Amino acid sequence: IILLTNALLQYPFARYWDIDRVPLPKGKVYSAVIVLGGFSGDDKNGNGVFNESADRFIQGVKLKEMGTASHILISSGSGSLFQGTFREATWVKGVLKEFNLPDSSVLIEPNSKNTFENAAFSKALLQKTHLPPPYLLVTSSWHMRRSLYIFKKEGMDVVPYPSGRITGNIKFNLSDFMMPDAGILSGWGMYLKEVVGWVMAYLK
Repeated sequence: IILLTNALLQYPFARYWDIDRVPLPKGKVYSAVIVLGGFSGDDKNGNGVFNESADRFIQGVKLKEMGTASHILISSGSGSLFQGTFREATWVKGVLKEFNLPDSSVLIEPNSKNTFENAAFSKALLQKTHLPPPYLLVTSSWHMRRSLYIFKKEGMDVVPYPSGRITGNIKFNLSDFMMPDAGILSGWGMYLKEVVGWVMAYLK
């Protein structure tokens, strides 16, 4: 517990594992930015709410509004083991309508339950709508390594645009390496899930 609540190990690992953002070519317009879900869910009343990964949504909308991408694709159904009626992409489409984004520029893929299906279903939808690659891919920096691997194995030409880097690039003090932090322990759970997911994707 003392070891895994200390930033001494997690910060270097995060710097290695997380994917950094690279500058995009000036003036280039991509046909679509693919935003992976997991940044919202439903509350006890069935209403959609954003969560701590909401920067995925923010960065995707920013790329669309700045003209870096002509379309935005939200790829997410429900990742819950016991699925209800809530579909993230469908809810987000309503949110984007409130932002006054034209319906013609918004695509949703509301059926995927995992990253494998994100890639497969997004590919099929983009081919159907005749939007040419390459595409921008937005997800959290800690999730990008696995997502990028799966999308490329699916044969998709995507450019990573990670969001919400929560560790590894944070200014810290000496006390961060001396005091236990429950958030560090939680972060290990997230990273271990990503490592196992990447290995499974490789084996698959």
